[in-house]
Amino acid sequence: MQTSSHPPYIPRIRLYQDWLRAERGLQFDDYEALWRWSTTELDAFWQSVWDYARLQSPTPHSAVLGRNVMPGAQWFPGAQVNYAQQVLRHVAPAHAAGMPALISENEKGLVRELSWPELRRQVAALALHLRAQGVQPGDRVAAYLPNVPETIVAFLATVSLGAVWSVCAPDMGTSAVLDRFRQIEPKVLFAVDGVTWAGMDIDRRAVVQELRAQLPSVRHLVVLHQRDDSDLIADSADLASVFTRNDAETAAFEPAWLPFDHPLWIVYSSGTTGLPKPIVHSHGGILLVSRANGLQMDVGASYEANSRGERFHWYSSTGWVMWNSQVAGLLGGTTCVIFDGSPGGPRSAPDWGTLWRFAARHQVTFLGSGAAFFAGCMKAGVDLSACGDLSRIRALGTTGSPLSAEVQQWGTAQFARIAATEAQKDIWWFNISGGTDFAGGFIAGTRELPQHPGVMQARMLGAAVEAWNDAGEPVRGQVGELVCTQPIPSMPIAFWNDPGNARYLASYFDMYPPGHGRRPGGGDLGPEAGSVWRHGDWLRIGDEEGQGQWCVIYGRSDATINRQGLRMGTSEIYSAVEALPEVLDSMVVDLEYLGRESHMPLFVVLRPGVALDESLKKRINDAIRTSLSPRFLPDEICQVAEIPRTLSGKKQELPIKKLLLGHPLEKVVHQEAMANPGCLPWYVAFAQRHAAAQP
Repeated sequence: MQTSSHPPYIPRIRLYQDWLRAERGLQFDDYEALWRWSTTELDAFWQSVWDYARLQSPTPHSAVLGRNVMPGAQWFPGAQVNYAQQVLRHVAPAHAAGMPALISENEKGLVRELSWPELRRQVAALALHLRAQGVQPGDRVAAYLPNVPETIVAFLATVSLGAVWSVCAPDMGTSAVLDRFRQIEPKVLFAVDGVTWAGMDIDRRAVVQELRAQLPSVRHLVVLHQRDDSDLIADSADLASVFTRNDAETAAFEPAWLPFDHPLWIVYSSGTTGLPKPIVHSHGGILLVSRANGLQMDVGASYEANSRGERFHWYSSTGWVMWNSQVAGLLGGTTCVIFDGSPGGPRSAPDWGTLWRFAARHQVTFLGSGAAFFAGCMKAGVDLSACGDLSRIRALGTTGSPLSAEVQQWGTAQFARIAATEAQKDIWWFNISGGTDFAGGFIAGTRELPQHPGVMQARMLGAAVEAWNDAGEPVRGQVGELVCTQPIPSMPIAFWNDPGNARYLASYFDMYPPGHGRRPGGGDLGPEAGSVWRHGDWLRIGDEEGQGQWCVIYGRSDATINRQGLRMGTSEIYSAVEALPEVLDSMVVDLEYLGRESHMPLFVVLRPGVALDESLKKRINDAIRTSLSPRFLPDEICQVAEIPRTLSGKKQELPIKKLLLGHPLEKVVHQEAMANPGCLPWYVAFAQRHAAAQP
């Protein structure tokens, strides 16, 4: 909350531009010009990010972009970095300013605070323990841990040695975890013996034993004990005991300097079909892009005078890449505030005010979550004025699925009523679209541009994103394939154990081969430029006349509805349908058959006590007809208990489409990678009835 004792707050992207003018002699008239420079003058832009973030290397780099090609771009050859080193450099100034590194709370109300010096000591103690177990650079360390401080410490200790980190959330079942960890053959496994979720205590000891039995590469098990009745698992180390070390070697510990492109972590695609893709990112690439993203997000060091004491929270499980984004706040010296539990309260008594009250208690300044969370709050009628003192929140972040205009307007109106500052009267939404694939954003928000509900403000700096038509030509004001025509440092360096980069190439580069398309600044890409990244989303840039930086994501391009030659993203249908107060959630699939007309069912989750009668069906159809077109009226509307979703909250449109087209359930979806696999039998029965009705 601003007071007269503070100078006016200056957004970080403005401070960065002031620095560019003073240090580089560069001045830009608007965000469009700044973005254009960042995507055409790659060396100048990414060197400026390195310098502005004060990244360190004991050896100089010989170039910024030594090889401009996708895939295979070579960034900062010669430089040495370490993610953990960049975090721990903030220990002294942050501690001197009285700012903690981590604040955590769980469902049972246990609150813990970790100071920066204590964070450093625990990282050093655990790193030395791992080194004593024979962990070396390049070894994989896997974790089956919840969103607690110990997980962040384990990550930093692992990567400080040059080992490669990979984590799965303990809400994932044994098969889903094994599908991931078997591919990378970890030497060490961190695991938790139990968790609490939605009011239920869940024993994970049997899962831990099964993981160890099925992962022969694991030589050492470290257990985080969270159950009161749990004995030490045989042949394992107790994490709490490891943390007690505090000697001269601990005090002297320093992270290892590593090549810029040294593997940092392995993250995974959602794994809805086939084995999950084990995506490898580098220390340097993540460092650089995280610092650039910090400018865009307007999140920085908690101890700087301009920050007002930053407290950054993005709700996530450890199995979603937004956990990585949350942890990246530490790179800039930000106090990270984490919550371990269900944002919707216990299943027996749902409470969508849970996360808001958590934010109020801990004076959160940036609150992020999936778009589905904010939609759930609106549908539940949450009154933010009853959730405590939210006066320090100055930004709301959202991702995972498109944020509808109605939900954004709801949140903005709520803050307008409780606003403690002028800025809160028009609360800033940082609506981002990117992905696990490159652990960053393509499209997001910026303090430099006005807000428009239901759309994202701009393409991110350094992201040469375009919407391409079927001819591979960039279009404005029209829906096209989202492509990126220039490399970004955090693009994967590889998929783990992917001979010849076959899966990597097939995932992003099969649609637009080398030399296809044109550069953002004009001119043919040419064969030397390599391929063009195709992300798999439908995107529109600008308004109907192509004006502005505004962007709208229309859903996955492989789940698009095509009716009588007119294509429509599924998100537009959801926006129309879920605007009705009776509809809590929805999913549509277009079942296209060779030689006969397609069939499009719409599945809806209704408010408790509401029945799907003819009157409601008419209102649903009228909403689609009015907002979109009569072409997109569903062939049938079905009431369901739940919409199938991944653990990160994404609707499983493509797997359900394949199921309804006759594919076996076990071939199209990994149930243990789902948030709600119990809903699947209904869809299997529906598929059987649908198949029986076909001529």
